[in-house]
This record gives sequence, C-alpha cells and structure tokens, in this order.
Amino acid sequence: MTNRPARTDVTKRKLFEATLRLVGTRGVGGLTVDEIAAEAGVAKGTVYYNFGSKDGLIEALLRFGVDLLAERIRGAESLDAADTVAHLVDGMLGFCADYPTFAQLLVSELWRTPGQWQQTLSLVREQVTSIIRAQLQRLGDLGELPDGVRVPTASSALFGTVLVVALDWQVFTPEQSRAEVRDSVLLLLRGLRGT
Repeated sequence: MTNRPARTDVTKRKLFEATLRLVGTRGVGGLTVDEIAAEAGVAKGTVYYNFGSKDGLIEALLRFGVDLLAERIRGAESLDAADTVAHLVDGMLGFCADYPTFAQLLVSELWRTPGQWQQTLSLVREQVTSIIRAQLQRLGDLGELPDGVRVPTASSALFGTVLVVALDWQVFTPEQSRAEVRDSVLLLLRGLRGT
C-alpha cells in the first residue's frame, strides 16, 4: 500500500505556494515552469506530471483557492439578515487576509477581457457568487432586501467590492483590523439600504 495520494497533495500544495510567492512579486504572465519548479524545490517534470503545463497549474490553483474561499463563506443559512451579510463579508476579508496573493491573482485575472483562463475563472466566479446569491435570495424572500434589488447583480457587486476593498486594505491601510474593515463595509451597505 502506497502513500501516493497524500504525497501528491503535498507536492501540489508546494507548487501552489511557490506559484503564489512568484505571482506576488512578479505577476503571473512571465512565470515559467522552470521558475515555479525551482521555487518549490521540485523537478520541472513534477509540474508537468501533476498539471500538464503552467496553464494547467494556474487553473488548478484558481480552483483550489476558490474552494478555500467558498468554504469561508458557506454556513450562513441559519443566520439572520445582519449576521448573514456580516458572515459573507468577514469570510471574504479573512480569506483575502490569509491569501492576499491569491486575491490579487483573482482581481487581476477575473475581469480581464478576454483572459487566458476565462473559462476556469467563469466557473470559479460562479462557485463563489452562487453562494452569495443564495444567501441574498434568502434575505430577499424574507423581505430583508430593499425593493428593486436584483440579487444576481447584488451578488456580483458584493463579491467584487469586498475583493477590491480587501486588497486596498492589505496594501494601503494594513494597520486597520479586519473587524474595522468589515464594519466599514457593513456600514456602507446599511447606508445604501437606508436602515
């Protein structure tokens, strides 16, 4: 009996972490498989074996990161309206604080038209916005959203707003606590709602 799946997961994680370190300093465009492998301390063939190509690695990294983000924002089904939105905002902010380079990669690639990883990005965007959309729809069904709010648009707006606010916080006002940033976003949302 072999421990291959666990070893493969460890290797993939090393490659993801190495890629994120490099993306954080140089961006994704000019990265090479050689650089990623060297940063991860593995042979170049390891990248090809696990992902097929640099593009395959980036696509897998995007899916992996969005799975982590989705996990952070799930679980609001039993919360009241104020706590639901706070849970969504805090989950996204926490993820961006823990994985700032991944958030940077998402923002830089998600809205690029047409992007190199557009199909994968569309799928991972849908994964996150569908969770937000379900929660906002639940609030709308309970009469907790203002009349005229289009839930799909509001879901995209909340996702995009929090991503950009999180990056702005990390770069320009890192002295603020996550709670302060979250509360500012929530105050803005309440102000727009008129309550």
